Amino acid sequence: MVTTRNKIGIWMDHSIAHLMEYSNHPFEIKTIESDFTHKEKINSLMKGEAHLHNKEQQLQTKYYKKLMNVVKKYKEVILFGPTDAKEELFNVIVSDNRFEKINIQVKQTDKMTSKEKHDFVKEFFANK
Repeated sequence: MVTTRNKIGIWMDHSIAHLMEYSNHPFEIKTIESDFTHKEKINSLMKGEAHLHNKEQQLQTKYYKKLMNVVKKYKEVILFGPTDAKEELFNVIVSDNRFEKINIQVKQTDKMTSKEKHDFVKEFFANK
C-alpha cells in the first residue's frame, strides 16, 4: 500500500483548525490554534472596540499564515467547517500566486466529532 502525502483535510473555525492528512493509514489529527483567545478578546475590548478589531485582525492573519504554511505542502486540500473562516482563508490563499497549482475546495459542514471529520476527509478524497 502506498501512502498518499499530497492530500489534506482541514476542519476549521476562527479559533482552531484540525488538520488531517489523507493516507491509507489511520490518520492523526493535528491542531493549530488562533492566538485570539477569549481572554485576549476581553483584554482588547477593555481598551476599546477599535483596539479589539485591530488585535483580532492581527491575530487572525497570523493564524491564517500558519495554516497557509501547511497548505503549501499539499497538492489537494479540502477546507471545511461551520463558520466562514474557511472562506476567509481560501480568499487569502487564492490571492497568492504561490498556491495556484494547489487544488483547494471549500465545503460547509456542521460541528463534527473527530470520527465524523476523519470520515468526511476519507470519503471526500476516496471519491476523487
